[in-house]
Amino acid sequence: QVQLVESGGGLVQAGGSLRLSCVMSGRTFSNYNMGWLRQAPGKEREFAAGIRWKSGSTDYADSVKGRFTISRDNAKNTVYLQMNNLKPEDTAVYYCAVRTGPLIATTEYDYWGQGTQVTVSS
Repeated sequence: QVQLVESGGGLVQAGGSLRLSCVMSGRTFSNYNMGWLRQAPGKEREFAAGIRWKSGSTDYADSVKGRFTISRDNAKNTVYLQMNNLKPEDTAVYYCAVRTGPLIATTEYDYWGQGTQVTVSS
């Protein structure tokens, strides 16, 4: 089994910043990718950012491109999401997830964390 534990969510004013962290433990994979997905109240879950663990290449949803940065620390099995210039529409529960397939800009991930709430006030 894979355990994913997110942290770093909270309440921030519009224009502010937050950094989310996600530590992965348990089962290991020879090749995998990690992503941050989010779900706002009354909306479907959507892809926000993803990173290929081996290469470090990244992909972002258009709505967060230029404001969010995903990164990883291989030694700590940790993935981060730096969120800058936050907007009220970024308010959502943010989930860390692992995908064993090659595509990262998708909501079809295999393992999920519990989620962390991000609230951006106007």
